[in-house]
Amino acid sequence: MSEKAIDYLKENRDELLEKLNEFLSIPSISTDSTYKQDVEKAADFLVTYLQELSFEKVTKQETAGHPLVYAEYNGAGEDAPTVLFYGHYDVQPVDPIDQWESDPFKPEVRNGRLYARGASDDKGQVFMHLAVFEAYLKTEGKLPINVKVCIEGEEEIGSENLYDILLQQKEKFQADFAVISDSGMVAKNQPTILYGLKGFTGIEITVTGPDHDLHSGMYGGAVRNPIMALSHILSSMKDNDEVITVDGFYDDVEPITDAERKLIKKAPSEDYVQSTGITETVSEKGYTPAEHTMGRPTFEVNGIYGGYQGEGTKTIIPSEATAKITCRLVPGQDPEKIQQLLEDHVNKHAPSGVSVKVKKEKLSAKAYKVEPNHPLIQKAAESYTKSFGKETVFVRMGGSIPVVEWIDSIYDMPIVLLGFGTPEDRLHSPNESFPLDSFDKGMETLVYYWDMVKQV
Repeated sequence: MSEKAIDYLKENRDELLEKLNEFLSIPSISTDSTYKQDVEKAADFLVTYLQELSFEKVTKQETAGHPLVYAEYNGAGEDAPTVLFYGHYDVQPVDPIDQWESDPFKPEVRNGRLYARGASDDKGQVFMHLAVFEAYLKTEGKLPINVKVCIEGEEEIGSENLYDILLQQKEKFQADFAVISDSGMVAKNQPTILYGLKGFTGIEITVTGPDHDLHSGMYGGAVRNPIMALSHILSSMKDNDEVITVDGFYDDVEPITDAERKLIKKAPSEDYVQSTGITETVSEKGYTPAEHTMGRPTFEVNGIYGGYQGEGTKTIIPSEATAKITCRLVPGQDPEKIQQLLEDHVNKHAPSGVSVKVKKEKLSAKAYKVEPNHPLIQKAAESYTKSFGKETVFVRMGGSIPVVEWIDSIYDMPIVLLGFGTPEDRLHSPNESFPLDSFDKGMETLVYYWDMVKQV
């Protein structure tokens, strides 16, 4: 069965790419209300495609924000498993536009890559699934598995309404397992199983001193400087060995096992010096950079501001200073508990002469991990290897995908992350692209996978 579908994908590649280009041409930027009609248009594109494929219950479900596209296919029979396929059709803004080598919403192929906003994240990967469904239906008249489709339009703005929908309509989205293609591989043409994601949480610290900026000559030595006070607080939260010094921060951390360390070591590692322009790597004492990135929690200052920012010098003691902090979390850590530990630490180390306010960020998520030897994961690895001709490697990712943790916590179903992007795709940046090798081999992988799991 799979070979007929693969032949269809090869024979109709040009037509499928043309259809994908139509999808990519829609500027579905979810964060900017100027593009609201374009976001709707992208949802309509998906609705039309799913209807053409004869999916059932095809719905553009309205939310408090952008619509969610839902559909079902139940033609594989009662004995076949049901998969929940999740993706998103919204994209990031394109700024700075002058750094794009081509129009971000006029797809263009250069050197084997398809350039457009959303080519990799996530329109291109969403489309691959629909194209595979088309290939099966046009050649066999049915899919090997039953499918529930959930494609949202708010992922790039934090999936603001999705959690409540999944929770309130639990039966509607219930399935045997979920598949998400919103990730990538550790290197081009290197099949990669992503079996774990970090959670995250954050706080904002604001330190206030005088009720207005002061002359540093007249008041220096008598008034605490809020920027210096904030710097003191921040420096107390992590030491020079990259160890987080907040009391209780590591109490619930699930350790990296020896088996996992072997998996991490086996995967190709990024040359951070070359790819980032730094002079050397730094990681938590006792862990390699890859181990720290994939399996240990982090504490990062994402932004800090206060005082004079203009050209030249302005001799003041600023009235206020602020820092934005996020932590990437690992299995065992609870985001709310971490937020409270951070707040307690800030209050404990706040110098005298200033007031300190901690704002806890609303959007948080727990880490997610599935056992690498799970049958659904192993079949995914086999499918990757069969398509790409290389042994599949297993890694955890330092990033976070909140919907993964939500599906896990609400439905308690296995989640398979079948990503086909590459480190060179420039997600969220100018000149986002997707390699056509990944497009072709990725769809083959999906065909093999659906055939392999039809009796799981």
